[in-house]
Amino acid sequence: MSGVPPFVSILFMLTVFVTVGISIFIVRRDSADTAAGKIVLASIPFWLLFQAALGIGGFYQQTGGFPPRLLLFGPLPAFLFILGLFVFARKKFVASLPLQALTMVHTIRIPIEIVLHFLEEAGAIAPQMSFTGWNFDIVSGITAPLVAFLAFRGKYPNRTLLIGWNFAALGLVLTIVGISIAAFPSPMQQIAFEQPNRAVSFFPYVWLPSVIVPIVVFCHFASLYKLFTNKV
Repeated sequence: MSGVPPFVSILFMLTVFVTVGISIFIVRRDSADTAAGKIVLASIPFWLLFQAALGIGGFYQQTGGFPPRLLLFGPLPAFLFILGLFVFARKKFVASLPLQALTMVHTIRIPIEIVLHFLEEAGAIAPQMSFTGWNFDIVSGITAPLVAFLAFRGKYPNRTLLIGWNFAALGLVLTIVGISIAAFPSPMQQIAFEQPNRAVSFFPYVWLPSVIVPIVVFCHFASLYKLFTNKV
């Protein structure tokens, strides 16, 4: 994407690959023998490549339709897939995932927020999307390792701490998702008309709404499911 320093794209891609790599490692280690685990392991590489192809091909840069293509073909299918995991595989797949690892995954939100800050400075996303604006999601990334340490020091996980933190961090990410939709140049745009949220229409940043956000949200819901069903 023009105007964005190359190191920003490199940092973002590295963060995506690390996030996906950690996710694949967790599934392979704890759930590879389940049908859902095998489907997830096959789906992640396909989804990465599919979204990359749409981003490189300019598919998401056609922003005049309603609903926006990015919303319809990016996060929506990913969230429907996640919903399917909870409906059909919550006991064998979701419940088998390690709670501490699900918590530590959120550390990746630190480099993601740094990338968003540089994108905002380059004029590629709305000012509201940065931690200098309305986005406080970096707090989730900073506190994730601390919560993972404090909550798992004893014989049993600290359910109160984990439940409270997961709800708070989930609220932060859903808030910024709402802001990003409101700032996206489409018929749904409500804010940031002078500097809209353009970057997510281009490769590699299409991976933010289609890969990173679904993984983050899934980890929160998986953690809360395990905590409320005592599968920890």
